[in-house]
Amino acid sequence: MPPSIVYQLIKDMRQLDCNPRLNLASFVTTWMEPEVEKLIVESMNVNYVDAEQYPSSTEIQNRCVAMLAQLYHAPSTGVDESVGTSTLGSSEAIMLAGLAMKKRWQARMEAQGKPTNKPNLIMGYNVQVCWEKFTRYFDVEEKFVHLTNDCFVLTPEKAIELVDENTIGICGILGSTYTGEYEDIEKLDELVEKLNKEKGYDVKIHVDAASGGFVAPFVEPDLKWDFRLKNVCSINTSGHKYGLVYPGLGWVIWRSKEYLPESIVFHVNYLGSDQASVTLNFSRGAGMIVAQYYQFLRLGKEGYTKIMMNLGQVARRLQKGIEDTGHFRILSKDNALPLVAFSLTKTVDKNGKEEARQYTEFDLADKLRQRGWVLPAYTMAPDARETKLLRAVIREDMSMSMVDELIKDITRSVEYLDSHFTINVNDVHKPEGKSLVDAAKEHRVHVKKNEHHDERHPNKHRLRKHDGVC
Repeated sequence: MPPSIVYQLIKDMRQLDCNPRLNLASFVTTWMEPEVEKLIVESMNVNYVDAEQYPSSTEIQNRCVAMLAQLYHAPSTGVDESVGTSTLGSSEAIMLAGLAMKKRWQARMEAQGKPTNKPNLIMGYNVQVCWEKFTRYFDVEEKFVHLTNDCFVLTPEKAIELVDENTIGICGILGSTYTGEYEDIEKLDELVEKLNKEKGYDVKIHVDAASGGFVAPFVEPDLKWDFRLKNVCSINTSGHKYGLVYPGLGWVIWRSKEYLPESIVFHVNYLGSDQASVTLNFSRGAGMIVAQYYQFLRLGKEGYTKIMMNLGQVARRLQKGIEDTGHFRILSKDNALPLVAFSLTKTVDKNGKEEARQYTEFDLADKLRQRGWVLPAYTMAPDARETKLLRAVIREDMSMSMVDELIKDITRSVEYLDSHFTINVNDVHKPEGKSLVDAAKEHRVHVKKNEHHDERHPNKHRLRKHDGVC
């Protein structure tokens, strides 16, 4: 086929995709300046791993690693002293950091003549799925800190209770996927230090800063979560999230060479010279690494600070607008990622009694999708599954005017659902002693008003059945 026809076929196929700017489900960057987009295109045919032929790509990566090491207060921060690497995202970065912790634990146990077949990793149930992939792929036992309906993140005291001599490390999250909340890494470090002294362990902390690693240093510079804490051995972050780079780019930084075992470093020479490789992948384009360097030079610390502060202001405006509707409970925290997590409240009948709505957060998400908004609805992590919530992630391309439109659309959608998701008493068999709502749930009846209003009929608000249960 001619190239123009193939282009049009694929372009047409993608027309029904959502508008990336209205996708509030994702933390991933959806806008960059034209100049950096040009650099990305010019770097697409450059294989980053071929350092002999493309030495500038390696130098750019090393400079980015050094900048992040300095930002995270690593002991060694020079271009030649910093220890870290770029990855395709935080998932790969987490695999590498987890492997490093496992190899260090194995070496320690072998030196003591102890078995190494039962490693375990401690983490909260709110971890991103890549942590469960790591434990499954690399044969590590999962030890989860259970959540509650009042606490959606890892509790340091509960995490410490799970530590034993087979613990390779503890994962702390700087910005939970569910609510954006920062876990108390400083308190966790304090308890780990105490336990290590009492038990003779050498347990370390890895900080999953996939989102918070580019937010907290600029918004809350005094918050201690990084290498200022003695037992933090490694940190991952996503360049393609609040690092403000298109997908896929991640980073993993180690405290020092001591925490990157030589056993996971490979050396190859078939590209023209001896080259060290500390990645799960090999060949890939240099475009996103170049883009990250562009953003570091273009924005600097001052620029990132201004952007992250502005995102916080936009998030607070959205939160206030959602609160003012009177329909929602805010679940996200103020000192957290720039997002708003919220759930529906119960309604109050004419007698002042609370009752459950006849629709859920999932119905509201579907209704908002009709306006183009992708606002995800989901259930909380295990042990808090009863909590359903919606989450709006604020990115650089989310303006105040867009927030105002979103608030209006949320309000309209709730009003629509309140008026259309009702119970028709004629369609529900109501056993004696049961409320109408209980009877509707029992018989899995879900009805709503007829959306087609016919002015010729006096009963234009006729109700009809609707399949499914909310």
